[in-house]
Amino acid sequence: MKLTDKQIKRLVALVFRELKDQDLITFKESEDTVAQRGQELIRENFRQEARLDEEVNKMMDDLERQNPGEFQRYKMFPLLKKRLAKEKGIIL
Repeated sequence: MKLTDKQIKRLVALVFRELKDQDLITFKESEDTVAQRGQELIRENFRQEARLDEEVNKMMDDLERQNPGEFQRYKMFPLLKKRLAKEKGIIL
């Protein structure tokens, strides 16, 4: 899934508002600083997933060359992605 910067900012703001409303969070730094860090973490997670997708696609290309005609990309992609994510410790 791809989110715009505006959507990421809104997501972080909504999460913070809910946590503050329920008195589950207090900030040691300014809220803006923490929000910026939250946005950076989300962007990095999306970049990490994009790199994982590229790696899975390369693996599928290799498998397709080895097994022409009997390879179904749409079935293999989620299986390979899930396996690689688990191996690399990426939470999807």
